Amino acid sequence: MRRSGSPLDRDDSGCVVVTGGTRGLGLEIARVLAQTPERDGGLVICTGRRLSTQLEALMAEHSAIRFTALDLGDTDSLHGTVTGIGREFGPIRGLINNAAIAHDGVLATLHPTQIEEMLTVNLLGTILVTKAALRSMLVGGRGRIVNISSIVANTGFRGLSVYGATKAGLVGFTRSLARETGQANVTVNVVSPGFLETDMSASLGSEERAKIERRSPLGRLATTTSVAEAVLFLLGPGGADVTGTEIVVDAGNTA
Repeated sequence: MRRSGSPLDRDDSGCVVVTGGTRGLGLEIARVLAQTPERDGGLVICTGRRLSTQLEALMAEHSAIRFTALDLGDTDSLHGTVTGIGREFGPIRGLINNAAIAHDGVLATLHPTQIEEMLTVNLLGTILVTKAALRSMLVGGRGRIVNISSIVANTGFRGLSVYGATKAGLVGFTRSLARETGQANVTVNVVSPGFLETDMSASLGSEERAKIERRSPLGRLATTTSVAEAVLFLLGPGGADVTGTEIVVDAGNTA
């Protein structure tokens, strides 16, 4: 028996927004959502600063995927862009806050503009996008929000102190917002990946990667597909009673 109130219901004419959906993890999340049978009739709106060749190719395969330009660093434009998505593609039923940037370097060497950019994009911009999308969900009486954090928020990692701070902020944001929106049938959860095979982990040296793999009970890095499947669960019928929760997908690295 299907539980009602899922943004992935077949009769849902709204859309799911994936920030940072032009490459890496966001692109994989969009792919998994678009090919899910329960996605009939729904749209997946990928956002980013510009359309990538990877997303363009995925859009050619899946008619349910669309692109809208959105720059989390331009905070003044976020409300208008998000509300415009709702007008063009239908009510926003789901929001995956995936977009983030990371400037690798010890705090003493980071330039203040790099620190400010990470705080703006990863935390402030994400909060403002959520605020704008939440209005559509509250009016519709349903919605799912998934924030993508990182295990670094809890474990720490040399050279990622500011990035870790922004991701820890998302966890706190998630737990409190879940309490604000629960009675409106809007769930808010966080998925925290470990190190993945993406551009953001490309800077890892072979020795660092080997250490991470050795710490994992599974002896490997987690995959973007596994993270995307966790997001899909939270957006689907099975996630109807899950809110204020963190799901860690790291191949057991933090076990």
